[in-house]
Amino acid sequence: MTIEWRYTFEEDLDVGVLSVAGYLGPDAVHRFLGAVDWSVVRGAGPVVVDLAELRAWSAEGRQAIAEAARCLGAHGRSLELAAIPSRGVLLLDDDGPHISVHPDLSTALAAHAVCPGDGRRGQRADG
Repeated sequence: MTIEWRYTFEEDLDVGVLSVAGYLGPDAVHRFLGAVDWSVVRGAGPVVVDLAELRAWSAEGRQAIAEAARCLGAHGRSLELAAIPSRGVLLLDDDGPHISVHPDLSTALAAHAVCPGDGRRGQRADG
């Protein structure tokens, strides 16, 4: 089982939204990190990973989140999470990058003063 992803970019504030659906397990890590690479070259601000449609994630999937945060940090950008899976627990190393966690995408966007649906352009990849 793999994931599907969609990336949208909030032009006015340079906020990217990477929406992920499916199961972020060992077989999907490469695809997820590819989506993060996609977002690295398409903006300059934070990337909010919307996990509202993610059914679950494995330990490898959670590690991929931390790796994505490090990758974005190396480019001067931050990673934020919205709507982590209800059974999901995100445990990161103390020396890892800070990851803000929001209860849902609307809250995450409000933190950046972005109204959902305004000024978005997107790219999509379905598996």
